[in-house]
Amino acid sequence: MRVISTSPSSTEILYALGIEPVAVSHSCDYPPAATDLPTIDVSKVDAEESAERHEQVRSATADGHLYEMETATIDAVEPDLIITQGVCGVCAVDEILVDETLTDLQSDPDVLALQASTLEDVFDCIRDVGAATGADTEATELVGSLRERIETVNRRLPDESRPRTAVLEWLDPLRQAGRWVPDVVEAAGGEYGIIASGEDSVPIDWGRLLALDPAVIVVAPCGFNLERTHRQLYELTEHQEWHELQAVKEERVYALDGSAYLTRWTPRLVDAVEHLAAVFHPETFGKPTESAGVQQLPTTAE
Repeated sequence: MRVISTSPSSTEILYALGIEPVAVSHSCDYPPAATDLPTIDVSKVDAEESAERHEQVRSATADGHLYEMETATIDAVEPDLIITQGVCGVCAVDEILVDETLTDLQSDPDVLALQASTLEDVFDCIRDVGAATGADTEATELVGSLRERIETVNRRLPDESRPRTAVLEWLDPLRQAGRWVPDVVEAAGGEYGIIASGEDSVPIDWGRLLALDPAVIVVAPCGFNLERTHRQLYELTEHQEWHELQAVKEERVYALDGSAYLTRWTPRLVDAVEHLAAVFHPETFGKPTESAGVQQLPTTAE
């Protein structure tokens, strides 16, 4: 079967099931082999600063979509199936844009739109991809192994209280991560605030973050790797309120590679559970290491 993936999440799921797509989104970067495939879209967002990128997203979505589809490329690879998402038209091409593009194609592929709001939904997405591609057995085995890894973490969690945790998926303006992130935090032994499992991420002001006063802050901006997160840290440290937070005073601020482990609905969310367990309970799981995609951040500007 010839499959196109329009998002990094569905690309990762395909590869995890042993299926190589024939074309992918421009933002598909894992596994590395995906970067060698033809790309089917172009992004309209290219700013460096968080606030400027936020404005580009706002402007582009007001006028239409953030992406332009390459219909010639899609027809050239002759897809039988396009796997897209109904989750977020900001992070990748979504179902609406795919449906609009279908009318301009010479080919007539089936479309599978994946939707995930919770960690359990992510497991359902894996099974849906398996069913659509004839990889049902592989999908069942993968979901079973992911569940067992989470159970292994849960069995080792100490009985002590869970640290209040904030996960910031954007820095300017501040945005608290939602959807499956509360599930990941709680599975790792943390206590999540402001947002419940399955709820959308929300903008928060500094007053609300101060009221939560998290014991641990995880900085995981959507689309940022560790290097870029470190580079943009001044967008937090330049605010006086930052230095009043418990996590900052106690130097429990960490960067997590959001693109790799948190903002995509992929099997690597279970990696995030394992990494964050070390952040929350280092005495049990050992201190987190940068090689695992986690980095302790300085709490003041360098």
